[in-house]
Amino acid sequence: MERISKDQVRHVAHLARLSVTEDEVDTFTEQLDAIIGFAEQLNELDTENVEATTHVLDIHNVLREDEERPSLAREEALKNAPDQENGQVKVPSVLE
Repeated sequence: MERISKDQVRHVAHLARLSVTEDEVDTFTEQLDAIIGFAEQLNELDTENVEATTHVLDIHNVLREDEERPSLAREEALKNAPDQENGQVKVPSVLE
């Protein structure tokens, strides 16, 4: 049973800006078909009583609490900026 076609492999290669030969298309088609087959095996598992999870380990946020600290004065932070305006670093526009 073919789950992925050669045209689909060529299309994905085109989207990824990859140049592939016909031999590579054949190889990738077989390999991707096998990968999809392995993934489809998961559909056979009974997950009715399995609790949904986002991570296999029970982890918690390990970041520190936010706390206010002294920081650089605005003038000190901007003293090495090549260009500034109204207390902010001025950069060239990247949008038209």
